[in-house]
Amino acid sequence: MSKPIHIISLGAGVQSSCMALMAAKGEITPMPTAAIFADTQDEPDEVYRWLDWLEKELPFPVYHVTNGKLSDDVLRMRVTKDGRAYTRTNLPFHTFSQKAGVGMVRQRGCTADFKIKPIIKKQRELGKIKRGQKKVGIISWIGISLDEIQRMKDSRDRWAVNRWPLVDLGMKRHDCLRWMEKNGYQKPPRSACVYCPFHSDAEWSRLKKFDAVAFERAVAFERAVAGAKAKTDNINSTLWLHKSCKPLDTVDFSTEEERGQINMFNNECEGMCGV
Repeated sequence: MSKPIHIISLGAGVQSSCMALMAAKGEITPMPTAAIFADTQDEPDEVYRWLDWLEKELPFPVYHVTNGKLSDDVLRMRVTKDGRAYTRTNLPFHTFSQKAGVGMVRQRGCTADFKIKPIIKKQRELGKIKRGQKKVGIISWIGISLDEIQRMKDSRDRWAVNRWPLVDLGMKRHDCLRWMEKNGYQKPPRSACVYCPFHSDAEWSRLKKFDAVAFERAVAFERAVAGAKAKTDNINSTLWLHKSCKPLDTVDFSTEEERGQINMFNNECEGMCGV
C-alpha cells in the first residue's frame, strides 16, 4: 500500500523558507517529495530573487503554479447578462462611502483563487489523487509558526492532511530568523503581493523607503482600481489599500505607525500566503 507523499506549500517568506531548508538538512522528516509555490505574479522582485536562490538550496523540486496575474483579474471588466458592467472585488480592500462610512471588503478570492486552488490542483497531480478519493494521499506542510496558530486549519479534502512542522517544534517567527542566521542564510523577504491591504504601516513604510518600485506599483494599482470601479455598477464605496481610506502616496506611515496599529496580516491567507 503506497504511503502519502509530503509536499510543502512554499510561500517563500520567513517561515516556509526556514521549514524547507530545515527539511533539506534533515532536521524535519521525512524528506518532502516537492514544494509548491503559488505565484500571483504580483510579489516584489526581491521575493522572486530569493525564490531563485532557495530552489538551488533544496534537494527536492519546487513547482511554480499560477492562476494568472491577480491584479489583472481585479481590473478586468466584466458584463452581466443584463448588460451591467462590473469588476471583481476579490481583495480585502478598505472601503469608504458617505452612507456606510469606513469598512472592508470581506470577500478574499485572492487567497482561494490564486493560492489555494492552484496548489490543490498541483497536489492532486503529484499525488495522483482520483476523483472522489477518500484515502489520504498528501501530507501538506504549511509554514505557520507557533505565534500564528490561529491560522491553523484542517484540510477540507479527505485525501489531504495538513501538517505544521514549525508548530510541532515550538518555533516562532524569531526562532526561524535565528535558525537562518545560525546556518549562514540571509533573512528572507516578506512574501506578499505588493498591494496587499493587510500590510502594516511598518511594511508600507519599508516598501516606500527601500523598494520604491514595489511601492509605486501599489500606488498605480490603487489608482487603476479607482478608475475601473468608476465605470462599473456593482459597488458604491471607494476602494483603498490603506485603512485610513486615503490615497496610498499621501499617507504618513511614520505617524500612523507611532499611533499603533493592529496587524491584520495574520488573518489574510488561510495559512497559504505570506509565510
